[in-house]
Amino acid sequence: MRIVLDAAGGDYAPREPVKGAVLAARKYKCTVILVGPKAKLEAELARHNTQGLDLPIVDAPEIIEMAESPSQAVRRKPNSSHMIGLRLVRDKKAEAFVSAGHSGASMAGALLVLGRLPGIERPALGVTFPTLSTPVLLMDVGATTDCRAENLLQFAQMGSSYAEHMLGVSHPRIALLANGEEQNKGDKLVQETHLLLRESNLNFVGNAEPKDVLLNHTCDVVITGGFVGNLVLKMSEAIVSTASKKIIAGMRRHFIPRLILSLSPTIALTLWPGKSRWRTLAGAVLGSLGLLSWALIPLLEVRRETDYRSYGGVPLFGVKGAVIIAHGKSDALAICNAIRNAKETVESQTVQGLEESIRSIMVGPPKAT
Repeated sequence: MRIVLDAAGGDYAPREPVKGAVLAARKYKCTVILVGPKAKLEAELARHNTQGLDLPIVDAPEIIEMAESPSQAVRRKPNSSHMIGLRLVRDKKAEAFVSAGHSGASMAGALLVLGRLPGIERPALGVTFPTLSTPVLLMDVGATTDCRAENLLQFAQMGSSYAEHMLGVSHPRIALLANGEEQNKGDKLVQETHLLLRESNLNFVGNAEPKDVLLNHTCDVVITGGFVGNLVLKMSEAIVSTASKKIIAGMRRHFIPRLILSLSPTIALTLWPGKSRWRTLAGAVLGSLGLLSWALIPLLEVRRETDYRSYGGVPLFGVKGAVIIAHGKSDALAICNAIRNAKETVESQTVQGLEESIRSIMVGPPKAT
């Protein structure tokens, strides 16, 4: 398995991408092709023990900066890490592309170099979102910010296919993210999309509010435009992070008083004469610490499930190739998991299965002229 990594992309490049590539090559036994300025990558790679690892370097002297226009940059900089990496995938010299760099450039470059799947007008980013029960697929989370109703219909078709064939959900339920369940809720885009989804052959269950998606598991796939979806994703991450930090800070702040309070009955018993009072006290201390750990472990699990580092990156739906877009602040762990995600995407033949499924279910009304 050969995975291309944009080692010049991300807030902490090339240090963290290279470190993550070393971790992934060792853990997943795959070839990770590092693309970026050769001299910088060689210097960074020399800091690690790479014996027995396959980590070739492909020189890409140009870097697409975050402030650049994606559509212009991919044409003006053909020797950028984005474009050279994507051409490696197109030319069958690698099976997947991973980048934590300019996400707009990754999408624009993928469309230019790899091309769209038949019948797909705009790409979409999908992420499996944790709920109280099974995860739900949320898309789009940032690929296409200015959407038409026809675009959201195609997102739903891709999401339905992915959920059924790749996530194992039989006849997945599709919902449209809105501010109410009623058909007339939402802005003009939501209302127009609602009508298209009702007329499609998808298992459309209607509008869904965020609380219903998370708490009541009313759907398997929830559809929205990239602007709203990206805000939902980032706000959710921030809420979980803020809440968990506040809870942990509160536990630390009141740790001693709570420990004393929980131990007070046992301390009182130890005042009575007896050979075993210190053993009783020690047991109570350990029990109280265990109780605190029991309360803390679920919180840490929630943080792990919602931490972008755990899934590393999200797949770009709608292009002819495996493209994984990672968070700009990705550290080595996130990069390693993004490479794992790319490897699994290739092994499950996600792109091929998606293309076949889309071809069979693509219905939708003709485009407006």
